[in-house]
Order: sequence, then structure tokens, then C-alpha cells
Amino acid sequence: MAHDLSALTPEYVAFWGEYLMPTLTTLRTNGTPHVVPVGVTYDAGQRIARIITRKDSTKVKNILAARADGATVAVCQVDRGRWATLEGIARVRTDAEAVADAVNRYATRYGRTPEPNPDRVMIEIAVTRAMGRA
Repeated sequence: MAHDLSALTPEYVAFWGEYLMPTLTTLRTNGTPHVVPVGVTYDAGQRIARIITRKDSTKVKNILAARADGATVAVCQVDRGRWATLEGIARVRTDAEAVADAVNRYATRYGRTPEPNPDRVMIEIAVTRAMGRA
């Protein structure tokens, strides 16, 4: 079930704030999917999903190897009969301010602040489609 990004229900947006472990799907250079669990935050007003990770992770390598304007990705989470998927274009951000903001958002959603990591980057997804039943 597709949703209008400009009119997401409060329940749908709230679902992205619950303590759940979504998955991120990126595409390898051979076109096969790479699916891994991630912590993700979603800002419905900005239509941006954020993931913090290490700069040498496979997901980052897949995104960097994609088109110059970013990689098509999806994040999905499921809780019994409720589910939600966000699709969009991912880019890797390395600037300290953006990474710190993503860490703060992660801490709010997951109730803990990750240890400092000089190799941390942020995957920023410009969301273009929302689906689900939440």
C-alpha cells in the first residue's frame, strides 16, 4: 500500500519512532541485493531517513559504487502485521555536523548514544516513496 509523502498518517510516522531494527537494502555492483539490519531514523517533514555506520561497511561501498547522484535503496521494518518501507536515493555524508545530528537522532529513537567512532559516516536517504500498513 503506497502512501502520499505529503500526507503520511500520524500512526505511520510514529511507527518509524518505535524501537525496531529495520533492514537496509542496497544493490551490489552485480545487481544482487545486500540486506542488513540497521538503526534508522526518519524525518517525515524533511523526507529524509538517516543511518549511522562505519565508512568501510559494505552498504557504504555499495552506495558509493552506484550512480553519481546516489544509490536507489530501501529501508523496511516489520512488527507483526504492521510494516513500513521507505524507498529513496542514498548518499554518504561525512561532514561532522551531519553525522553528529544523525547520532543524536539515533539516540532519541533507540535510547542510547553510540560510542564515538572516527570512522562513522551517515547514510542520508532522500525518501521518494513510502509504503506499508502501520
